[in-house]
Amino acid sequence: MKKLILIGFVLLLLQSNAQVLPLRQQATVIDEVLSDRLNNLLPSLMEKSGIDMWVLITREYNEDPIVRTMIPATWLSARRRTVLVFYYNPTTKEYTKSAVARYSVGSEIKAAWDMQAYPDQWDALNALIKKHQPKKIAVNTSVDFGHADGLDHTEYETFKQKLPAPFNTRLISAEPLAIAWLETRTEREMQFYPQLIKMSKDIIAEGFSSNVITPGITTTEDLVWWYRQEIIKRGFTTWFHPSVEIQRNDNVEFDHLKAFTSKGYNGKDIIMQGDLLHVDFGITYLRLNTDIQEHAYVLKPGETAAPIYLQKAMSVGNRLQDILTEQFKEGKTGNQILAAALAQAKKENINATIYTHPIGFHGHAAGPAIGMWDMQGGVKGTGDFPMHVKTAYSIELNAAVEIKEWKKTIRIMLEQDGYFDEKGFRYINGRQTELYLIGN
Repeated sequence: MKKLILIGFVLLLLQSNAQVLPLRQQATVIDEVLSDRLNNLLPSLMEKSGIDMWVLITREYNEDPIVRTMIPATWLSARRRTVLVFYYNPTTKEYTKSAVARYSVGSEIKAAWDMQAYPDQWDALNALIKKHQPKKIAVNTSVDFGHADGLDHTEYETFKQKLPAPFNTRLISAEPLAIAWLETRTEREMQFYPQLIKMSKDIIAEGFSSNVITPGITTTEDLVWWYRQEIIKRGFTTWFHPSVEIQRNDNVEFDHLKAFTSKGYNGKDIIMQGDLLHVDFGITYLRLNTDIQEHAYVLKPGETAAPIYLQKAMSVGNRLQDILTEQFKEGKTGNQILAAALAQAKKENINATIYTHPIGFHGHAAGPAIGMWDMQGGVKGTGDFPMHVKTAYSIELNAAVEIKEWKKTIRIMLEQDGYFDEKGFRYINGRQTELYLIGN
């Protein structure tokens, strides 16, 4: 009964627009989601990938990125050497979760090291491997994905030396399973992911208002640090430092390299009336991440709306988003999606740059890379990875639009988080289609 009351309280808070869960309730949600993923998602992923044993080896303060997604909420790091072993027999459907460690890893992964029988941890691991006789022993090594390359050199070499000879030929990369674990979003996660994005946008909206910005006084750096402080104030963390940039009626041209630095691209950082502002912002909450870029316009005296030419430019950016997401299809690689979207944008005379990426446990997450700002011809390796269902993406791109009134080209730089499943693509909590107005 107490558990039902607690779950009800947690759901109530998750549905609230005003509150962030207290840390204790956050831990409850994190551990419940982890339990669901370990018990329901992982066996199906192992069967699909054809991997019957997954061995994850990591050491304290040098954690494998995937192990960090598998430890309970109250564990802030691994302990000494932590070894996790997942075994799934597709014929018998036997599924085991073991920790070859001194401690159980939370309530889900039980300790399986009899230290009296096997004083050496590697011997205990080998005993477990011999017991199950796996056809494949997958470890986290990967050429293309850092997320799936978490087994460090020392541990890898030691494991190979300690592994009995008959099993050495069964050692393979866990990359397909590792990426699937990271990129697949569960039904439970998608229940509260919209709330994360809404809370992110609430902070963006507050920053893009007269409550925070005084034209002629407030600088972009002031606004950046307001955002950073507000993230902490509201009970979140972030995976990157926010950035705020200005485009205005001057002779400064857009520069990609400078635009992707924290100081913006024009160096004139005092916010003025008539400026087009851009923010790149994200939060981390309940082990998931957001990544959002939006625009605001600072009204001039007498204005009640942004100039029509800026509104039209915004529409071009939205059309580019549609062009990209219309290409999403299960099995298509990131590079195929990129090429098709850029070709369609060219047909519509949109000067496009696309650099969309998966999102989830990491901000720049595992899965197909759909361009990078400096790789519009395709991304070797990660761009060759296919798109799967039940995955989330930051639709990140920009459209270069000529503004005759300013005698220059500006960039509408947008980023919105979305979800792809069997029904197609959708934005998790909408997208920006109108500029924020500051001073109204």
